[in-house]
Amino acid sequence: MAGGALALLAVASLAPPAIAQAKITRLVVAFPPGGPVDFVARTIGEQLAKELGSQVIIENRAGANGAIAAEFVSHATPDGSVIWLTSVGAVAINPPLYEKLAYDPEKDLAPVSLVANNVEMMVVGASNPANTGAEFIANVKLKKDGATMASSGIGSVPHLAMEQLAESTKAKLVHVPYKGAAPAITDVIAGHVDGFFGDIPGLVGFIKAGKLKPIGIASVKRHPLFPEVKTFAEMGIAGVDSDNWYALYTGKSVPAAQIERLNQAVRKALANEGVRTKLLASGAVPAPSSPAELAALMMKDTAKWGKIIRDKNIKPE
Repeated sequence: MAGGALALLAVASLAPPAIAQAKITRLVVAFPPGGPVDFVARTIGEQLAKELGSQVIIENRAGANGAIAAEFVSHATPDGSVIWLTSVGAVAINPPLYEKLAYDPEKDLAPVSLVANNVEMMVVGASNPANTGAEFIANVKLKKDGATMASSGIGSVPHLAMEQLAESTKAKLVHVPYKGAAPAITDVIAGHVDGFFGDIPGLVGFIKAGKLKPIGIASVKRHPLFPEVKTFAEMGIAGVDSDNWYALYTGKSVPAAQIERLNQAVRKALANEGVRTKLLASGAVPAPSSPAELAALMMKDTAKWGKIIRDKNIKPE
């Protein structure tokens, strides 16, 4: 009996570490593998696992403009074991863009932390005569037909940034939507389209290769990776401020204490020098926040993008 009792005690003493080791956090990404949001998820995932003391598994649940991922997270067990990394579109652009959504960011999701700022940069083909956004607009105004501007789709951040530029300058900019950034960039390089606003991580390689020329930053300050490229505000063009930020959310019913634990883990992961260096090198700027700060940012951007969508009568495809 004594030996059996000792054996049971030995098994019991092993149980807590075994359970802790088996703990899993599912980091859901609303985009396919290989894209910029997926890159950020995989960059922070390993360090986030260390901070949480659990295994972090990346799950790509792409489709329906983020609705599939949003629904999955909002209906998951409310213990904070399922979190969602999304770009601004699914939480601040989709609500005013679509008449009906299968999810409500405010009612179904709880903000955890902003992860990265991802401001838009305007680029043109290498042979384009303009070296700044101001020069580009001056040249556009000399042409009867204006200029063509590619985007990664109707209602995308590149599209809305273009609308900001058109509204501010009153220049004739013709929108040419594509199904994603890759074909849009290909046609700008080939000279089929005059310009493009894009996420910096997706442009870095083409700029370094000399295939694209950066001519303006859609932000209030210059980008650390391209300190020589002026903001539109510096060129005297106001109101072109477009940030395709990435942030973490979880289900609305997750307890506040668990959300705070997730927030602290994200902050520590983004403060890790290896993670920070890798993100900055890609063009994404680490930017942790409190849940309240993220909620305020989401409300502010929903209002900002909603006004443009209504004023320009933008309808989804």
